Amino acid sequence: MTKQDKAVGKADVSTKAEELIKILNEDIIPEIENIIDDMCESIADNKNASVEDKEEFKEAQAMRKEFKEMAFEAETGEMDEEECAENLAECKEILKDIQALEEE
Repeated sequence: MTKQDKAVGKADVSTKAEELIKILNEDIIPEIENIIDDMCESIADNKNASVEDKEEFKEAQAMRKEFKEMAFEAETGEMDEEECAENLAECKEILKDIQALEEE
């Protein structure tokens, strides 16, 4: 095996941290931001948002913050590979749930 073959092999292998960062930054965070934007429009249109609407809005903002913090921890190495793998599995499930809601 040449050095080039080894380099190509390494390039094909991504760590759980890289996968987690990708799914967070490319899928989950943008989806949550879209949900927040939709909520803002809905609240602005209704002028009189219910307490429940306001709570859902705050929850969505908190989720976005948590996912951004998770991405930061994965990027900076604060999160080990095992923790990244666990969070990645959870994020994949969350993404499925978000996508299922969009289909309804």
